[in-house]
Amino acid sequence: MGQMLLIPDPRPLDQRLGRKFFRKAPRRPGVYLMKDASDKVLYVGKAKDLKQRLNNYRVANPDRMPRRHLRMIREVDRIEFQFCPNEAAALKHESKLLRSLKPRFNRAGVWPGKARFIVWRLADQRMDLGVVETPETDWRRFGPLNGSANGLYCSLVRLLWLAINPGRPLSDVPLGWLSGELPPMVAFQCCHTVGEVADALDALFWGPPQDFVLWLGTHVCERTHLFERNVINSHLEIVGEFARKQLPAETRRQLDLL
Repeated sequence: MGQMLLIPDPRPLDQRLGRKFFRKAPRRPGVYLMKDASDKVLYVGKAKDLKQRLNNYRVANPDRMPRRHLRMIREVDRIEFQFCPNEAAALKHESKLLRSLKPRFNRAGVWPGKARFIVWRLADQRMDLGVVETPETDWRRFGPLNGSANGLYCSLVRLLWLAINPGRPLSDVPLGWLSGELPPMVAFQCCHTVGEVADALDALFWGPPQDFVLWLGTHVCERTHLFERNVINSHLEIVGEFARKQLPAETRRQLDLL
């Protein structure tokens, strides 16, 4: 039986917006705009399922929520939705809003970023993964990518850690890896799976990318804790959108018709 909290984590958005707001939130793809009392946009985000994404903001747990999000939800007075036909359209709409509004609590996508590469290399039973502007010659690399490189890198680091360490809880993730304080280079101790992880990354970047998603699914499918599932799903959205862009144009058109 899990230990009960003597003092429950605060739920400032529940108090301000009401639980009914979250119960009735739409299960649709789209963009959400968090605004303060003066109607100024504080944060813009996108989701395949708006209701599921917003639930991530309800519990203000300082051990699980980035500090800037903790500051942000104290200022949120209302949340608006702008619906989109699918996740890809939501991503494009989010990008447009970020460039035009430049919300205070958004980081990625607000200003045009420098072109960066996702890089990785194998060393015995270890794999190093990073995001750099100029890759060294002995590293595998993919790019250059635009401002999406950092977001993709962060999602890959967290998902790979969960896949490589199936018996360890999310609380064992190195300090800062969940709060947005990732270093530009990390190392994974993969042991005998290092070649398998490298093949999965090759599939993601050079195809077929769906093989990476399937490989990842087989390694995280036993994680049933709600918080872990929310983390996995949110980062799978980012990686899935990247993987979709790697598919041939005809395949993407067929997916748009589904």
